[in-house]
Amino acid sequence: MANKPKGVIYIGVTDNIRERVKEHQLKYYPKSFTSKYNCDKLIYIYIEEYEKGSCAANRERQLKKWKRDWKIRIIEEINPGWMDISMNWNLDYRKFRK
Repeated sequence: MANKPKGVIYIGVTDNIRERVKEHQLKYYPKSFTSKYNCDKLIYIYIEEYEKGSCAANRERQLKKWKRDWKIRIIEEINPGWMDISMNWNLDYRKFRK
């Protein structure tokens, strides 16, 4: 997630990408990092599957330690305009879980 091109970048782990994107866009957790920095654009998806949540959390911590330049280079290889790739998902905000 990001707030604008080459702006704040957020890396996270989820088991339901659609619901998680909605949470970020609606600032469901108002005190969270993504809410504070307005990270509401899904600009890159990297999928790895893990049996245990603890393994996914360890991988998330590894990715967060990457150099910012590396992250930007990877994003721009796939999404040079930093477009919100969730724009065409037709997310139903009426059925948002609480």
